[in-house]
Amino acid sequence: MSDPATVLIVEDEFAIADLLEMSLTDEGYRVVRAANGRQGLERLAETPRPDLVISDFMMPVLDGAGLVQAIRQNADQRDLPIIIMSSMPEANVRARIEKYSAFVRKPFRLGAFMRLVEGVLASATSQP
Repeated sequence: MSDPATVLIVEDEFAIADLLEMSLTDEGYRVVRAANGRQGLERLAETPRPDLVISDFMMPVLDGAGLVQAIRQNADQRDLPIIIMSSMPEANVRARIEKYSAFVRKPFRLGAFMRLVEGVLASATSQP
């Protein structure tokens, strides 16, 4: 039996972070949380490499664009799968962030979100 996948949630809206944490935990994932991009980078430094990062786009201190840029500049994390969430259209997000695995528009349907997480993790583990 393999270890559960670790997911880092970087989200400043506690209700959304709570919902995602409960849902992912119920599905057997290990969850680490951060309230903004700077905390997200701290969690990445403190814990073993997560299998997936789920990040909000608009956050205080360091936004999702800054978080993704910092992750992509780290050689050990350059290929880390990242799901970006935002209430803004994806075109607005794509103008600031290039390299992310998937985009979710808020509000989202939880079932579809969980299937997306499974799909992103499956494609990340199937790559050489």
